[in-house]
This record gives sequence, C-alpha cells and structure tokens, in this order.
Amino acid sequence: MRWFGPGDPVSLRDIRQAGCTSVVTALHHIPVGAVWNKEEVLKRRALIEEEGMQWLVVESLPVHEEIKTRTGNYKEWLSNYIHSLKNLSECGIKVVTYNFMPVLDWMRTNPSFTLPNGSKTLYFEKLAFVVFELFLLQRPFAEHAYTEAEIAAAKEKFSAMTATEREQLFQSTLLGLPGSDEAFTPKIILEALQNYAAVDAGILRSNLQHFLQEIIPVAESCGLKMAIHPDDPPYPILGLPRIVSTEADLDFILNAYPSQANGLCYCTGSLGVRADNNLCQIISKYGAQIHFVHLRNIHRDAEGNFYEAEHLNGVVDMYSVMKKLIEVMQQTGVSLPLRPDHGHQMLDDLQKTTYPGYSAIGRLKGLAELRGLELGISRSM
Repeated sequence: MRWFGPGDPVSLRDIRQAGCTSVVTALHHIPVGAVWNKEEVLKRRALIEEEGMQWLVVESLPVHEEIKTRTGNYKEWLSNYIHSLKNLSECGIKVVTYNFMPVLDWMRTNPSFTLPNGSKTLYFEKLAFVVFELFLLQRPFAEHAYTEAEIAAAKEKFSAMTATEREQLFQSTLLGLPGSDEAFTPKIILEALQNYAAVDAGILRSNLQHFLQEIIPVAESCGLKMAIHPDDPPYPILGLPRIVSTEADLDFILNAYPSQANGLCYCTGSLGVRADNNLCQIISKYGAQIHFVHLRNIHRDAEGNFYEAEHLNGVVDMYSVMKKLIEVMQQTGVSLPLRPDHGHQMLDDLQKTTYPGYSAIGRLKGLAELRGLELGISRSM
C-alpha cells in the first residue's frame, strides 16, 4: 500500500495489519528538485522496517517542471535528480516511479463523489471541468478547446450553480498532489501554463526523450528500474499536452532508450479511461518492462466522465489483467510489486480526514479482493 509518511492518518501499523509486506512511499517534505539525501532516505526506511516491512519502491520522485520544459535551471534540477537516484540505490531502493505530466499530476472535479451505497469515490466530470476552466480559473483562450455546444452547456451549468457549489468545484479541482496539504492557486496554475506556452506534444515528447537519455544510463549503473506512470486522465487538459496516454505513447517511450531500466508503472485506472487502450495487449507487448503495478477500476462514459469503481467491478477486466500479469511473472521469474490504487471512503473512514482515494478501509477491501483473485488464478495455473 502507499504511505504518505509520518503525517499520514493511515499508519504503518494499519498497513501491516492489512497484510502488506512492503510499503510504497516518497519524501514528500523535500521540495521538488532538491536532492533526496541518504540520511532522509534511511530515516524513512528505518520507520518502515521497524514495522516489519520493506521499502523497495519510490512513488514518486518528482520531475521538476523546468526539466519537462528544458528551460531555466533544468541542468541543475537534472543533476539533483541523478544524485537522488544514486542515493536511493545505495539505500536499497529497487524501483523509482515518476511521471511527465505538465503542471498537474492528476485531475478530478469531485474527490468525494457519493455512490448509491453511501461510500465516496473520486470523480471526473468533463462538463464541470469546462466550467472550471472557463468561468472559475478563466484560463486565457480556453474556449478554443471546446465546441460551441460544450461552452453553451457549461454556461447553463455555471448559471445554475450556487455560490457554495462553485466554491466546492473550485477547491476540489485545485487540490494539491497526494501527500501535500497545499492546494494549487489560480495564480500558480496560470503562471505555470505560461511556461508551457511554447511546448506542444512534440516538444514535450522530445524533452522526455532527452530526460531518458540522461537518467536511464545512471539507473542501469545503479541497478535501478525506472517506472513512468501514465497520464491521469490520459488526454490533454488545461491546454497542456499529454504524452503518456496511449499504447503508441508507450511505444515511443520504451524505444526512446531501449533498456531494462526504462520501464512502466502499469496503471489500469489511468490507461483504462481510454476505450482505445487494450490493457491486456499492453501487458503482452511490454510485460518484461512493467516494473510496478497499480490496480484500480473505473466506470466511464462516452462523454469523458469517469469515476473510481470497486476494484473487481468496472470497465477493466481485472481477471484477464491479473492473469496476464501472473503469466509475465512466471515467464520472467520476477515478482512484480503491485498495490490497490485508490479505494472508496467507507465505513468508519467516512468520519475521518484522509488523502483523496487513500483511506484505509476501501484500500483494504481492494487489496483483499486482488489478493484473492491472484491466489485463485495462480492455483488454477
């Protein structure tokens, strides 16, 4: 399971009681771009080992925005990133997750969407996001990204919203990254968007290729495996390009620097939002380069809306995905680290304040379901 450090309301003891043998975490208190020194890494590792678990996977080591745009002090940030990789390797870390999403790692319009049974989940409503862009954030030229019908529908929705509803949408969409208590502000986002004014998908893809050419040789020499996380959601938002969304994107990335160290964080939820992504085909094609697995399910519609579903009940055929992953592990002899990604806020956790998607009980339910599925398939094979 993922743990956000000493400030996480879900404790290491909670995670151990869930049956986990390893923890996925990161040093969220260190500013993006700064070096993760060995003292801090070892301090975090010691906390985990005191509870009888291991820390083998980092999620995530953030990539500074100036690396993504190759502007400003990107060479300094890159040097720091490489230094952090070496330190992590020397402290026993095996897999480092990262992403190359501009500005925002993920986006939801409602982190507390109530399901019919009373539990809560994460929801992305496209029309609500159009309202946010046009009338709350007021992103310059945002209207060029939408049809006249979408703009008209957004105006109607915005007019019907109360002041409280507008504020809730505004705050929900500006949530900070997981592990952070700080939300983005309109000023921060609009300034960040200006930095990407000259960066289209082709330029961002080229910058990612440069990044891989610079870090993968280091990872190889250190025995690290790099795992890039897909875009969430896997299509452009805020006028920003997204380049880790499709199978074709993965083809480019894994061929940009062919190496066993250059791999994927295979996320069924992010990839599953797109109906044109064949999840089992991606495993068959790149199974040996999958270094970390996020298993979650979603319900989606043709309008671009989606919400986090129960782990075994959604558009993702979790049985077939798990079977393919087990086949890969049997073929490669590698035990892939996997975790339940997100979970519904339910039962006693409805009364608690936790990171969106990362309450304890919903993830425990997902973990139990996934472990049972894995055991059943393994025994049958």
